[in-house]
Amino acid sequence: MTQQEKLELIIKTLDSKRGEDIQAIKIADLTILAEYFVIVNGTSNTHARTLADETEFQLSQRGIEPLRREADTGNTWIVLDYGDIIIHIFYKDTRDFYKLEGLWADGEQLDISRLLVKENE
Repeated sequence: MTQQEKLELIIKTLDSKRGEDIQAIKIADLTILAEYFVIVNGTSNTHARTLADETEFQLSQRGIEPLRREADTGNTWIVLDYGDIIIHIFYKDTRDFYKLEGLWADGEQLDISRLLVKENE
């Protein structure tokens, strides 16, 4: 699976579980941490955990396991690290507090609209 295919699978999986405000940011030129950050929020800590579990499951089905999974005790921020792609899954209030997109504003915001299912279709 190519990096692009993996990125698309992550975004589609998050969208299929109704992840909110999905953002993909290319950060390769800014840091050695990863090539991309994917940022999404859930409507509750249970929803955030579901987003993480389903993403991990879908990638695992294709033989791709995270290097690490970290979460705070309340599942308000879950990080799935796949080396080249790091997924940040937040509870909405936690995402609003940390404003991770602002910290990486120099990164390249990817247009992922073609990967998202349009509501009302």
